[in-house]
Amino acid sequence: MKDIELSEKDTSGSDVSVDTYHVPVLGQELIAGLAVRAGGRYLDATLGGGGHTGLILAAADVTVVAIDRDEQAIRFCQTRFANAPVEFWHGNFAEYQSEDATFDGIIADLGVSSAQFDIPERGFSFRHRAKLDMRMNQQQSLTAEEIINRWDEVKLADIIYKYGEERLSRRIARRIVAQRPFESTTELAGAIASTFPPKQRNGRIHPATRTFQALRIAVNSELASLDTFLNQAPKWLKPGGRIGIITFHSLEDRPVKHQLRGTECLQVLTKKPIIAQSEEIARNPRSRSAKLRLAEKLT
Repeated sequence: MKDIELSEKDTSGSDVSVDTYHVPVLGQELIAGLAVRAGGRYLDATLGGGGHTGLILAAADVTVVAIDRDEQAIRFCQTRFANAPVEFWHGNFAEYQSEDATFDGIIADLGVSSAQFDIPERGFSFRHRAKLDMRMNQQQSLTAEEIINRWDEVKLADIIYKYGEERLSRRIARRIVAQRPFESTTELAGAIASTFPPKQRNGRIHPATRTFQALRIAVNSELASLDTFLNQAPKWLKPGGRIGIITFHSLEDRPVKHQLRGTECLQVLTKKPIIAQSEEIARNPRSRSAKLRLAEKLT
């Protein structure tokens, strides 16, 4: 998860005040691995609340290009870094274009941000009743509501299995089609939970977790965007420049691992991914699933 936590939950387009930040996940490990050097130019491909960008700026006298598809995050960070050497770009990091070899370092903290997850109106979580939205970029048209209420049963089952790695995908899709239309996150979560045996409904992980992950990935084309980014980003690095990517589940980590290893111009610096230590997990439980992989562009 990225690092922004909003105190006033507003997605209407107005500015949002922010009181508290989570410590950026694997922040110190990422900055150390990036080997930030004075005068460098760095790309934060997943800005969020600006936690990692803030650490890069604090490490040395540098400039940062910051990308996020969430306009709310861009607006907040434009205020937060109003007097800092930060250039902002609103959009999907897969669509970003750069001249060859322009960055000394690139970072990406994948997945939904804490702010997006914790704001009920965004519809990413079933902890609160909200519309089925799940858009990282609220300017796009496709929402979770459209997928749930309009896609056919086979297509629903396929995305739940592929993106959620949910073994009950076909049973869940059948139940969704039988009971739709759905209007809220809690209504959908209840229907999903009802497809599980009673003993599995009250476990540590809510039965709807994997299906909600699948819907979010489908709404935002996360894996396709990641593939495009992984193919492009090494071209943007200067010789000796480094890339660090933080993932939160195997569907993200597998392509990152294989692409970093399979790119001829990169040398992998992390034989095994760096994970959060017990102290960080105690401060921020969401860091327990984070994995950091680093690579350096060959000279």
